[in-house]
Amino acid sequence: MTRPGLPRIDLGQINSVVRLEMKKILFARRGIWIYVLALLPLVLFTAYDFQASREQARRRQIANQSQRPLTYQDLLTVKSGMTNQEVIALLGRPALNFHWREQRAQGPDSFTDVAHERYHYSDGSNDLFVELSDGKVTDANIQTGNSLGEDSIVFASVFQFFYLRLAIFFGCLGIFMNLFRGEILDKSLHFYFLSPIRREALMIGKFLAGLLATCAIFLTSEFLQIAVFLWHFSPTVRDLYLYHNHGLEDSAAYLGVTALACLGYGAFFLVAGMLFRNPILPAAAILIWEAVNPFLPTLLKQFSIIYYLKSLCPVNIPSPPGTPPLLSLLISNSDPVAAPVAILGVFIMATLALYVSSLQVRRMEINYTSE
Repeated sequence: MTRPGLPRIDLGQINSVVRLEMKKILFARRGIWIYVLALLPLVLFTAYDFQASREQARRRQIANQSQRPLTYQDLLTVKSGMTNQEVIALLGRPALNFHWREQRAQGPDSFTDVAHERYHYSDGSNDLFVELSDGKVTDANIQTGNSLGEDSIVFASVFQFFYLRLAIFFGCLGIFMNLFRGEILDKSLHFYFLSPIRREALMIGKFLAGLLATCAIFLTSEFLQIAVFLWHFSPTVRDLYLYHNHGLEDSAAYLGVTALACLGYGAFFLVAGMLFRNPILPAAAILIWEAVNPFLPTLLKQFSIIYYLKSLCPVNIPSPPGTPPLLSLLISNSDPVAAPVAILGVFIMATLALYVSSLQVRRMEINYTSE
């Protein structure tokens, strides 16, 4: 039973707070930098997609200019020591042929004239550069085109090391820490506290507004990143990836991890904005704790959002040979947890933070002069 004179929590109150706060968050001028941060990976992938599309068009043009259609296996047949006639017999006349002559010294006063050539072939996806000297192959170098597997690792690296650890982290910091701290600095929190609404309902409404706003911003950006990432591949490759190589599952996992990151970091920064006057100190502490998570014992790792988020990422980033051990440990996820456990872990961490927020909001006293 509700105590006399104290309004009860209902969905109508929470909905009103959500609608008011959503307008403040999404259209605030001081939040423009959050949109910029969310769109940076999209700009990066758009530029990469544009460059990759140009390269593909160039390769297709060279392949069309060749004497006959070539395959990747044809490009592999050229070896050092072959003559130019043998190369032409295998691949036909090259689409591009560069030749020049070099005066090479053979003694104090003698020179010889050396003929150089460079043949450029393409199968439409890969380039073959053949270097010839005096009519013989000295080097055959194949430059492969865009690989979906390699591009997937690049996408996963940007997602894990920039989008999760920096973009979403600081975006949630800017939104959730200001839900109460911003009202205090603007000297407007007392309007909420004087209205007939319970403080717990106010806290829930503000948190839901922040969660909806961050999800709208970062999920939209992530969806567009995935679309742009796949755009420069042929429709056949896209269909093969999406419907036969777990592409749809990976895309859903990226979107799900993004939403969980907004939930986990949002809950932490909400309570931090209530407990601390200066947001820099708790933000720096959380950032350092998340960064050193791979080096912590397993028990301490469990008290970190990034530990669970990394376990849910669909693509593992390999460590190249020769990578320093510390960097290799940062890249890899040595002891991931099962997906249900990881999702439950984020929800538990967020629930604990929100519980602390509900206790703190009851004790909050407004004193604008001390801010």
